[in-house]
Amino acid sequence: MKSNRDNFTTSFGVLVAMAGSAIGLGNLWRFPYLVGTNGGAAFIIIYLIFVFVLCLPILISEFVVGRKSQTNVFRAFKILKPEGKWEFIGILAVASAICILAFYSVVGGWSVNYLVKALTFKLHIDGESATNMFNNMVTSSWEPLIYMLIFLLLTGGVILGGIKNGIEKFSKIMMPVLFFMMIMIAIRSVTLPGASEGISFLFKPDFSKITGDTLIKALGQAFFSLSIGCGTILTYSSYVKKNDNMLKTSSLTAISDTVFALIAGIAIMPAVFAFNMSPSEGPGLVFIILPEIFCQIPGGSIIAIVFFFTLLIAALTSSISLIEVAVTFIIEEFHLKRKVAILLSLVICTVLGSLSSLSQGILSDVKIFGLSFFDSFDYLSANILMPLGGLFLVIFVGWIMKKPEVIDEMSNNHTLKISKCIYTFVYYIIRYVAPFVILSIMITGLL
Repeated sequence: MKSNRDNFTTSFGVLVAMAGSAIGLGNLWRFPYLVGTNGGAAFIIIYLIFVFVLCLPILISEFVVGRKSQTNVFRAFKILKPEGKWEFIGILAVASAICILAFYSVVGGWSVNYLVKALTFKLHIDGESATNMFNNMVTSSWEPLIYMLIFLLLTGGVILGGIKNGIEKFSKIMMPVLFFMMIMIAIRSVTLPGASEGISFLFKPDFSKITGDTLIKALGQAFFSLSIGCGTILTYSSYVKKNDNMLKTSSLTAISDTVFALIAGIAIMPAVFAFNMSPSEGPGLVFIILPEIFCQIPGGSIIAIVFFFTLLIAALTSSISLIEVAVTFIIEEFHLKRKVAILLSLVICTVLGSLSSLSQGILSDVKIFGLSFFDSFDYLSANILMPLGGLFLVIFVGWIMKKPEVIDEMSNNHTLKISKCIYTFVYYIIRYVAPFVILSIMITGLL
């Protein structure tokens, strides 16, 4: 089976696919707000430290397991430690990926919906109309379901081509387009009158706002932004050739994710301040505040089309990595063809996504421990499954695998011209520091 396995063909293909997995809606609607309300440049400095000193080694640990095993998230642990029962980590990863898609596909559908509205010039609205339009859309029984299904079909269409002709080809084209479009929006945003307040909001350092809570927020954002714990990096790395520079690819993935988040902040926040809007985060920022702003900017109709296309690409690059976790698992564990595995995965995501979507409307009174289906899937993945998966992963790499085999895998059997101190540092972060980092994220999320 391994000999017939698809693979990424180039290092650039690996990088853009992994960067696409990391770059998602959180970069657009959460990171800029977190930066601005938690000390600006001071927050960015702390965030960068957490990304490259703590979270990057955790990402590398996923890379180690995936590339060394060359198989899916379940079988990987069975191959590397046959006498143990560590394959449950793979089950956590698959469950996490499906849980995320259960609500992420709904938001992806919203992106498709608003792109269609922008293309048909139906975003000429004021503040109250923008709010009503969004609320009417998400509470509708049929509209969000149709667009969610379109989004899932787009996701399935990409991965139908496999790794080389599907994910890699799509990522090679769309990731540069994603960055280019966001840069164009950022250039237009900073030229607006009053945009300097938004730049100040993002980058003016205010160390007085740095508290223990700020540190946890920065750490949590770094962890989740890199897609750690849901099996995407492990799955992608299982399709990576043995001569790929793991540390370089992982580092560039983290850099790409952070740079895109900063560009998104420059694209969004100056426009928000230029029109005297209150800085916000989440769907309200993207689907209510920004459409209202686009209506007031000269050429705003075109900017709206570009923005919502960018939003859709960001959502798609994440969703294809998430569904590939399940698809690869189904193909290799149940010996089914890719088409069948994709169909099964899409059916599961459609059923769960429908519950999430309808929980905004006709199922809004149905609660699970006080949470809607949409919020339950979000809470379960972010606060339980991803942290648990990440925790057991670093325990496995740091304590169950032998140090020489971990460092051999990181260093391509010591053929890379990188100091041994770097590999040793990364290993000890994985072994001793990472478990406490993930535990702190998990405890904070549950409190």
